[in-house]
Amino acid sequence: MVNKYLKHNINWKEAWDEMRAERMRPLKIEDAPLFKEKLFEDYLKNAKSNNYEYGRNIVNSLNDVLSENFKVLEIGPGPGTLTIPLARKVKKILTIESSKRAASYLAKNIEEKQIKNVEVINKDWEKVDDKNIKDSFSLVVCSHFLWQMKDIEKHLKRMENASNKYCAVIQPAGRDSLIKEIWIKVTGKDYTGQFEPDADYFAYLILRSWERLINVRIIRYSIERDLEQMIRYAASFIGKFIEVDNNIKKIIERCIVGRLKDGMYKESSSAVVMWWELNK
Repeated sequence: MVNKYLKHNINWKEAWDEMRAERMRPLKIEDAPLFKEKLFEDYLKNAKSNNYEYGRNIVNSLNDVLSENFKVLEIGPGPGTLTIPLARKVKKILTIESSKRAASYLAKNIEEKQIKNVEVINKDWEKVDDKNIKDSFSLVVCSHFLWQMKDIEKHLKRMENASNKYCAVIQPAGRDSLIKEIWIKVTGKDYTGQFEPDADYFAYLILRSWERLINVRIIRYSIERDLEQMIRYAASFIGKFIEVDNNIKKIIERCIVGRLKDGMYKESSSAVVMWWELNK
């Protein structure tokens, strides 16, 4: 019998569109193109943080379901934060990455680690023909990717279409205390949950409405950024709401400097790892 509470009339698309619009706000930052370029460079460098700690912890949380015979589809791998550790545990990984630059970094990182079982395809996931990948993979996974999808329901259905066994979604969770502190200093307002809830919340509720049994784990991982990287990271959040000029950057810098150790800001972050088995 279908649970009536999972069948209530929620307009997922409307709710998703509203939250995604918040997440995808254009940045109000001086010299935005150069800022975005440096921010992207930070992202590529941070993929290797602590020998791919983020990805290693995800793999550890999925150990109960992973098999050395698995053929995996990874959507939006970026520079390989998850790909590199996962490749050690499975037979083959096919990656779909729309960014030519990220795909190039991924190929470089794979070669650096002498990994031979990963294929990199530089293509937009939304343009992949579902018929060509139907039931082709033991695991279909995406990490830190959901907000890129205009239609989250369609994305989850396409993941299930490509899988013959498991699907997994990983999403960083919550906002760290320093960003909240900077928000208050810069705006003079309390932090009231901007950008909340996160994407995993929507995915979980949608999947439960489809009567999927979802396994959920929280992983912890550490991040290290130098002063300039941390200023850009904070500005990329603040700049979606107010204009970030040199004066605002100085306020951000003052909030960060006191927390640096040996020139680096170190923080512990969390991510949600969700996976479910398909009954095909």
